[in-house]
Amino acid sequence: MKESNDVSDLDIKHIDPTLYNEDLAPLKPQDRNWGAFEIFNVWSNDIQSLFGYTLAASLFLTYGLNGWAVMAAIILAGVIVMFLVNLTGKPSVKYGIPFPVMVRASMGVRGANLPAMLRAIVGIFWYGVQTYFASTAVTLLITAFIGAGSGSTFLGLSGVAWVSFVIVWLFQIAIFWQGIERIKHFLNWAGPLVYVVMLVLMIIVWYQAGSELIPAIGTIFSGGSETSGSSIAAFMAIVGTMVAYFAAVVINFGDFTRFVKTERQMKLGNLLGLPLNVAFFSFIALIITAGTLVLFGEALTNPADIVERVDSLPLTIIAALTFFAATVGINLVANFIPPAYDLANLFPSKISFKMGGLITAIIAFFVGALWLSVISQIGVPGFVNALGAIVAPFYGIIVVDYYLIKRQHLNMQELFSSAPGSAYYYVNGWNTRALIAFGVAALFSLSTVLVPALSALGGYGWLIGAGLGGLFYYGLMRQFKAAPELAAQ
Repeated sequence: MKESNDVSDLDIKHIDPTLYNEDLAPLKPQDRNWGAFEIFNVWSNDIQSLFGYTLAASLFLTYGLNGWAVMAAIILAGVIVMFLVNLTGKPSVKYGIPFPVMVRASMGVRGANLPAMLRAIVGIFWYGVQTYFASTAVTLLITAFIGAGSGSTFLGLSGVAWVSFVIVWLFQIAIFWQGIERIKHFLNWAGPLVYVVMLVLMIIVWYQAGSELIPAIGTIFSGGSETSGSSIAAFMAIVGTMVAYFAAVVINFGDFTRFVKTERQMKLGNLLGLPLNVAFFSFIALIITAGTLVLFGEALTNPADIVERVDSLPLTIIAALTFFAATVGINLVANFIPPAYDLANLFPSKISFKMGGLITAIIAFFVGALWLSVISQIGVPGFVNALGAIVAPFYGIIVVDYYLIKRQHLNMQELFSSAPGSAYYYVNGWNTRALIAFGVAALFSLSTVLVPALSALGGYGWLIGAGLGGLFYYGLMRQFKAAPELAAQ
């Protein structure tokens, strides 16, 4: 059978140093040890960051919708993302290859560096920013013990803040330098711990709010007096916002699923980690937000603010450690592993996964250090959001290529070959048709970020860009279906 030949042929016979190193090579089934629990924790760490909590809590307050409708929208977004990542994760479960190698099939063995580098830039930027946010949790912890210090600052950060930032930066390097297994163990520990602390915080708030909590939930759940049209628009906006939140991990999900033993384990991990996890987490966010309304007279959406108001040293210590773990967790998942592979794909003979990670960390250090005083002031996040929108069409191109053009068959030997005439060489290593599809679709998804008249589509920019990328790619490539399949025989 063709499929068994595909998968049994994971030993690369001719090593091309411009395309191959040990970290990019197909991972054989016997070398994979991730299951549903590990995939669940990838999503737990992605959702349960400080930013993830603030986003979920604010969605209940921003749109004036009935709270049950908000929860339904958040859960629907979880279902959509689950469907999207099941598609991008499957080829990497089958062949054991990371995202930058997988994308060679559609973009060409050299063209794959374009999406890989765009994705790496987005990842490195946010890695620096999240390192700064994680350091604020450590600052909270140190301040609880020794006070805030002299008050003098450099680049907007106090002495304590600088010490915290360097501690977090070095801690993250220490984890990844020990390899993917250490990252897995950290995620498996951090994900459940955040849940425990959030549950404890929910119980404390519920206990202190007492009988007034349920009426407060009623006010959040009562919604406004919108017409059904605007309610539908608000519902869809929440769905779009939550899907966009996960977009970074959706495109390169294969970087994680290459370690998973079976497709069934991946799907179970995605089911538990997305719709069910999102539902539970948004419920906790709702109860705590309603509780803060009762206790403090205002709805607080930032967990750090809530902890500060509760004013309990043991809670401050535990919460600071948890916020630190959660933010480091999302940083490793969304912003570190992808650039490490992407940079390794650029110069495989010179850059390993570890070296790619070190480059990521060094560049990100300057991003994080300059975040407060410079970068957050000059609109650079808008630039990075624009880059994120540009990356969207690659999702559609990858999925259409694998399922409709290549019919779920890839030739592993050819994915690592730059010989003219090989299956994924196309034109000098670039698939020009994929470039055209990407360019046209990216123009549109970028315009949803940059053109004020299209700002209403901002939340859907990623989904539309991905859909158009796939559509244009199929239109340009459908007559070439047979060629790669013949080459792969």
